[in-house]
Amino acid sequence: MVPVAAIGATEGAQMFDFLFASSAVKANVVEPSQALPGRAARPYALTGTHTVLGTPIEAEPPAGMAEIVVAMGCFWGAERLFWQLDGVWTTAVGYAGGHTPNPTYEETCSAQTGHTEVVRVVFDPAVVSLEQVLTTFWEGHDPTQGMRQGNDMGTQYRSAIYWTTDAQREEAERTRDAYSAQLRQAGFGEVTTEIRPLSPDGEDGAGPLYYAEEYHQQYLHKNPNGYCGLGGTGVSCPVPSADAGRPRLAD
Repeated sequence: MVPVAAIGATEGAQMFDFLFASSAVKANVVEPSQALPGRAARPYALTGTHTVLGTPIEAEPPAGMAEIVVAMGCFWGAERLFWQLDGVWTTAVGYAGGHTPNPTYEETCSAQTGHTEVVRVVFDPAVVSLEQVLTTFWEGHDPTQGMRQGNDMGTQYRSAIYWTTDAQREEAERTRDAYSAQLRQAGFGEVTTEIRPLSPDGEDGAGPLYYAEEYHQQYLHKNPNGYCGLGGTGVSCPVPSADAGRPRLAD
């Protein structure tokens, strides 16, 4: 996902061991019986404050706000897209959609947890609509690539929307269908995005969300020249949007 020199020496050495010295990239999500066992508690501490927005990253959404979790490849660049949206209250990166409780980054990159890299987005629908959030999601990556995004390959880079309300599910499916038609006309393949409930309850639940390590949170704010593997298709998503809600890409 990233040259090891772009992060600290310790993390870099660990990433080299897991990402470059092994061949763990897989084309299928690991079965629960084969997943890493994980642990009962998070093995690292978080400061808990968004370094750009100044808001708590783990807090429940304030009254009137909404929460959605998305996956679109490397979570460093994806998180920046969303914190730049007017009306977004907080963002955070983490792991979801798999089987291993409280995984580490290295474990997630081993393809043995079933998780994908995700961004939690808490937003004010009075300022930025769900349609605008989903348009940013769809246009910010290539949702037809299966278990990869560009050169980033593996099940941890698969595209996903993990919804928290039925209205979000309906809008995710509606915008997927609309965007799929546009992508087919442009010569792209079928959309492979997972659409599942975030709730850990129920057979198809993708949660819980496990927050990633501190150095991953708002990574591109802390490391402005850091790696960003995001690349969209260049195809516009045909849903209503407003300029006030578009990301300020120059920030």
